[in-house]
Amino acid sequence: MQQSKKQIYDSTKRKHPAIEELLALFQYKDLIMQLTRRNIITRYKRSALGIAWTMLNPLGTMIVMSVVFSRVFNRTEAYPVYLLSALLGWQFFSQTTSGCMNSMLWGSGLFQRSYLPKAGFVVSTVFSGIINLLFSLVPLFLIMAIIHVPFRLSLIALPLVILILAGFTLGIGLLLSSYVVIFPDLSEMYPVLLTAWMYMTPIMFPEDIYLDILGGWILKLNPLYHILRLFRMVIYDGVFPTSDQWLIATAISVITIFIGWMVFTKQADQYGYRV
Repeated sequence: MQQSKKQIYDSTKRKHPAIEELLALFQYKDLIMQLTRRNIITRYKRSALGIAWTMLNPLGTMIVMSVVFSRVFNRTEAYPVYLLSALLGWQFFSQTTSGCMNSMLWGSGLFQRSYLPKAGFVVSTVFSGIINLLFSLVPLFLIMAIIHVPFRLSLIALPLVILILAGFTLGIGLLLSSYVVIFPDLSEMYPVLLTAWMYMTPIMFPEDIYLDILGGWILKLNPLYHILRLFRMVIYDGVFPTSDQWLIATAISVITIFIGWMVFTKQADQYGYRV
């Protein structure tokens, strides 16, 4: 009687962690969709306004900032649209990267009980952030119609701009999730860093103000500036970015994803023990 062959796991033949985690994401794609759904439901289930809050939140912020800054920068035409065209991208980035850290801390108990692709928690947070961003575009387009800002052909490039921003956000989210496991205080420090980053990015203030600071290097070295500038160009200015502007923003996004992915997957096996 022929004996059945035993399957032996050889750890020396294991795939590179970066490849192994990527394959696991595809294998557990249904789980990622469920996590995305959970993120959205959890965010709005205790809110009386529900998903409408995603649209009212940036609208309220825009009204406050417009009242405060529009007279100061009265040279900026259609200031509410100028503000929202970058503010929505910034809110997506700040809320999603913060959510990535929280999702890793939330999933720590699951890591110890069963195998799950750790990156799935970060990816699902970015997916839910994209959905929220799409909803938040509704009040922006409504304001554009009210104050007679034309809808130009450049808007067809908006999905590509969102994809570039989502890639950069994913990369930063992976990096933060890697280090929040080791340094839990990072989740408390990060809002302070975000505040400083926001004021170094031309969101509320005209771009030419920053050109007088350190010879404009504060913009050149700010990766978010190069990406949010695309948002403002296709929405507010109504022009297509140049090939160089596309190339710089895309390179920033791809490089950030690569670095974040390599750092995250290098120590993925330890997350269940450190969190």
